[in-house]
Amino acid sequence: MSEKYKFNDPQGTYFVTSTVVGWVDLFTRRELKHIIIESLRFCQREKGLLIHAWCLMPSHLHMIISSDKDPLPDIMRDFKKFTSREIIKGVDTVFESRKDWILELFGDVADRLARVRNYKVWQDGNHPIQVISPKVIRQKMDYIHENPVVAEIVGEPEYYLYSSARDYYLNQQGFLAIDFL
Repeated sequence: MSEKYKFNDPQGTYFVTSTVVGWVDLFTRRELKHIIIESLRFCQREKGLLIHAWCLMPSHLHMIISSDKDPLPDIMRDFKKFTSREIIKGVDTVFESRKDWILELFGDVADRLARVRNYKVWQDGNHPIQVISPKVIRQKMDYIHENPVVAEIVGEPEYYLYSSARDYYLNQQGFLAIDFL
């Protein structure tokens, strides 16, 4: 089994990406974005998740993270499991014009997997890459913060609300507490 994309160092700092199956642009509704925000806050408070940088895009979440308590693989597993259930509830209750299509897609993906019962929201894995050198940390942080600019959502990284760019560039606290690198 490959060791390339694993959380090998329990004290390590990692760049991770969690992606919605089919790259569905799920996080266009405020309510669904805030399911992610609230779950990350819980992981920070209760599981020791340290978020150094983050950006929630419409179809994926990038973060640079570490932990001072629970193991990162456990945190990410629990985060994805919990948010999957909450997102399905959210899609079913908020106005989402694509509700039927989204639930059918997530159901079809789950049907092909013996270990998933009803819906599969997240792709498997988090693609963890350990970041050690200042150069790699800066590269990953720039990538995270520039993501909404490249996607033409905003003109400058610090104007995107669902990212740590405002914490770093404007020294203004955003939605999540940041452990600066």
